[in-house]
Amino acid sequence: MTEGSPITGIVLTFNEASNIERALQGLAGVCRDVLVVDSGSTDGTVEIARRHGARIVSHPFTSHAAQWSFALQQPGLGTWVIALDADQAPDLELGADLLRIAKEAGDDVTGVYVNRLTVFRGRPMRHGGLFPKWMLKMFRPQAVEVDGADLFDLRFGVRGRTVQAGGVLTEDNQNEGRIEFWVAKHNRYAEMLAREELRRLGSSSAYVDPPRLFGTPDQRLLYFKAIWDRLPRYWRAVAYFLYRYILRRGFLDGKEGFQFHFLQALWFRVLVDIQMDSLEQAGRPRPPGVPGPNGAR
Repeated sequence: MTEGSPITGIVLTFNEASNIERALQGLAGVCRDVLVVDSGSTDGTVEIARRHGARIVSHPFTSHAAQWSFALQQPGLGTWVIALDADQAPDLELGADLLRIAKEAGDDVTGVYVNRLTVFRGRPMRHGGLFPKWMLKMFRPQAVEVDGADLFDLRFGVRGRTVQAGGVLTEDNQNEGRIEFWVAKHNRYAEMLAREELRRLGSSSAYVDPPRLFGTPDQRLLYFKAIWDRLPRYWRAVAYFLYRYILRRGFLDGKEGFQFHFLQALWFRVLVDIQMDSLEQAGRPRPPGVPGPNGAR
């Protein structure tokens, strides 16, 4: 770990033995310490983390929001926190810039966006609107908020000014070399996202980070997500795939690009819509004015 650093790294894990070492190596030159919050790994994840000097805390997983809320309540955190999934690792440029910002930023700066690069089956996804992809990954723990309504795609919100760091955060899940792992994971995620979308549509509560067209990267994303939520189910998945694969040139990422955009933009989104219909048919009414299949209300 790095002496004099004001940063604590936090990594969530569950059976991440094939990923965790790369994440910890990326944090070693940046953080004063690393906290691993594990939810019952049985594949050697904890042993690898302990070998790299990480502090281990066990906590059962119920949702990403609950797990991060628990992690951020742990004692002994630094002035800054880097929040990573186990398959994410900063490159040298990003690590150096995060450390510089943590040491030099004024008190008004409370969050740092980093540029994520997704790798799918060994190939970086540089097109299709996936790169650059700015994500809030470092923040002052006393200024961050976690939205408990986020069941699937958790985003942090901070009170104060945010900046962007140079370099790249690479997300490369080695478990996804087996396509059955990716499919099984997204089968689980589909129901989580369906419940989240129905909950959002049926509630007047605002996001922790309010949607704004001309705001932070997360606020812009939420602005377009609010539009997405009102589009006709199933058709929106087809349009989204064509947008990413054709208009945003996802085809330039080759065979793996087609696989990823087909699975993540079309198949997964159709599965979410099927789950939403199933949940409604099981007794959960559609909120007034919300379009269902083929625009039906």
